[in-house]
Amino acid sequence: SGGGGHKKGSGVKKAKKLSTRVDLTPMVDLGFLLITFFIFTTTLSQPTGLKLNLPKDVDKPEDQTKSKESGTITFLLGKDNHVFYYEGQLKVDASGNNFKSSSFNGENSVRDLIIKKKREVIAAHVHDSNCEKIRADFANKNPKASQQDIANSCLDRDLVVVIKPNEESTYKNVVDILDEMAINVVSRYALVDITDDENKLIKITEGQPK
Repeated sequence: SGGGGHKKGSGVKKAKKLSTRVDLTPMVDLGFLLITFFIFTTTLSQPTGLKLNLPKDVDKPEDQTKSKESGTITFLLGKDNHVFYYEGQLKVDASGNNFKSSSFNGENSVRDLIIKKKREVIAAHVHDSNCEKIRADFANKNPKASQQDIANSCLDRDLVVVIKPNEESTYKNVVDILDEMAINVVSRYALVDITDDENKLIKITEGQPK
């Protein structure tokens, strides 16, 4: 019973048979996680419209003309950050020219012009019996407004700012000028299509062909 004998299979490990089945449970969880993520981000990225304060309609044509002449300033947006403006109705003829250049910074800026126009409108204000109601409504809609802004909400309500971007103006410039409406507490403003005559004036001033 010699020591030369060997135990069968001694030192040899049997190979473990691997399963060929793939567990997809983690993939299902990941799929639901991705779906939830994309639904959430899509909801966040939906475009939102800008709320504009539009001027009220004026029934009588003579009152409408009077409002345009006394309290309206129109800003025109062109290419390369160019800004133009006129007060009242556009007049470019032998009797005069009220089409002028402005900018977002520096002298004669959009902000300077709005402040100046607001002062003129306040100075020309005629006593209005509805002032208290107008101020109360303004205060309710603008809880963070200063006492001065609340007081002026009746005095400067004839101020109307019209904004007319042309096809070469930038979205940034439109947002910038709308920011100026908020900064200067302009209650009545509107984004309006530019006319052909106004667009021609912009292009001529910018040195472009008609």
